Amino acid sequence: MNHSLINSMVSLQGLQQKLDVISNNIANINTTGFKRREASFQDILTSIQRQPGGFQRQGRLTPPGLDTGWGARISQLQLRMDPGELRETGNPQDFAIDGDALFEVAVPGTDASGNPGEELRWTRDGSFQWSVIPGNPDRLELTTKEGYPVRGVNDEPITVPAGRRIQVRPDGTVLAYDDSAPGSAPEVSGHIKLVRFFNPQLLEQAGSNLFRLTGRTGIPLNQASTILNAGGVPEPGQNVEIKQGYLEQSNVNLADEMSDLLVVQRAYQLNSRAIQSSDTMMELANNLRG
Repeated sequence: MNHSLINSMVSLQGLQQKLDVISNNIANINTTGFKRREASFQDILTSIQRQPGGFQRQGRLTPPGLDTGWGARISQLQLRMDPGELRETGNPQDFAIDGDALFEVAVPGTDASGNPGEELRWTRDGSFQWSVIPGNPDRLELTTKEGYPVRGVNDEPITVPAGRRIQVRPDGTVLAYDDSAPGSAPEVSGHIKLVRFFNPQLLEQAGSNLFRLTGRTGIPLNQASTILNAGGVPEPGQNVEIKQGYLEQSNVNLADEMSDLLVVQRAYQLNSRAIQSSDTMMELANNLRG
């Protein structure tokens, strides 16, 4: 088969995948805490067509062969964890992380034996809510909009007494104030866990604006991440804090995405034109008569 057809066909597949990535980024431009992905390309294979020995002469400087490529493909989809803009909402149930960290939540799942259990997920979306605990109406639990519990540094859900005014300090400490008893000390109801991954590429999107640890690398969680406030407060020099009443916007830049979209469209058009040209040349060759 004509090499130009193979090159263009393979490149078109990679460009289509990048177009899907760009479309997903643009679609989530208004998604709270969304992190964009970026596609990187690499050539697939390069073969050398050797010239006959008679073409090699003493003192000749031209290459002894012809390099032939076989198209390009996407080599990696990089997760860009650049922070998004923090927008003030005034809602005390909204939280944003100022710094490099993620909230940890527990979702329903199964263990290694197939029994019902919990699986860990992480997110930058801090649009939480206080949900009633089934069977215990006197306490509320901090959950995501989907009802997944947000975990504290003790690996347990964050619970507070019902009817209290809740304040969360920048270090993640949850305080419950009883406004009916002015001057009384607030109840410390836990510490929201802040998790930092050493390599963001170990995370993959799991839906519902959540991330999960990819199992392809075989790296356990305790080696891939660290808890910044394991002692209840962030360690010195971490420069991470929680802002109550704020939400982080997506880090998608519409101008950059539209520029990448135009480049992909033009590259797709050129490869399509190459296929048409190759098909025309092969048709001319097939129609030749001796």
